[in-house]
Amino acid sequence: MEKSLSPNSIEAYLRDIEKLFVYLEEKRKLPTDAGLNDLTGFVHHLYDLGLTATSQARVISGIRAFYKYLKLENEIKDDPSGLLELPKLARKLPEFLSVEEINALIDQIDLSKPDGERNKAMLETLYSCGLRVSELVELKISNLFLDDQFIKVIGKGNKERLVPIGSVAVKHLTLYMNHVRVHMPIKKGFEDIVFLNKFGRTLSRQMIFLIIKQLAKEAQIKKNIGPHTFRHSFATHLIDGGADLRAIQEMLGHSSITTTEIYTHLDRNYLRDIVLQYHPRS
Repeated sequence: MEKSLSPNSIEAYLRDIEKLFVYLEEKRKLPTDAGLNDLTGFVHHLYDLGLTATSQARVISGIRAFYKYLKLENEIKDDPSGLLELPKLARKLPEFLSVEEINALIDQIDLSKPDGERNKAMLETLYSCGLRVSELVELKISNLFLDDQFIKVIGKGNKERLVPIGSVAVKHLTLYMNHVRVHMPIKKGFEDIVFLNKFGRTLSRQMIFLIIKQLAKEAQIKKNIGPHTFRHSFATHLIDGGADLRAIQEMLGHSSITTTEIYTHLDRNYLRDIVLQYHPRS
């Protein structure tokens, strides 16, 4: 509550702490009895489980916060997690789709099916606004300002931001709202949610993932993609078009511009032109 973390972040941290409890249980220890050697052994255990460096870093971050809390509550005298080393994180370039691949994927949607118009409106919104999947499923009608081509998004830590929405996404959102959603049986408490499943409730993140996976398969796109790929594609295409990095940070809702900077490495056409123009062998 103090950190205003989203329910998804809380769930992830609880799972990480649970891993620590299980590990220490095998050593017949409680977290309050654990020392630095125990926690280092746990980190090695995470590596053996096959967790990526990013996942390991998140678990360690959660453990540090947990022990900081224990010390604050006078449950422990010394914090053993302070000297825990984070794994070195490589800056991995995210997978993204070209404009042609985005079009090919969206073109696979069968508009004759009941969920076709919804799925089209959903993916156009995802790509047009660079939303996280949690932001898409929680999008509210009261936060749509389609006449002004803006939507209000509730991001991580309940931070609000205004994001422009393109005319194509507005068109399909309007079609879905006016011709599909109005005929749906909506469950109590979900009246303000934009995208609903056939039972009139919020769609799950897993459902969005499965929809995209199926469309990618039909479009014969071999890349390993999910909802976040649309967000990466949004940012990459803006960078390619010459958009300002600070503006992209604002639209993505990144708290630090260093997170946004990764997209500057992706403009390969620009790099190629530089080499062709200035390299003596070109």
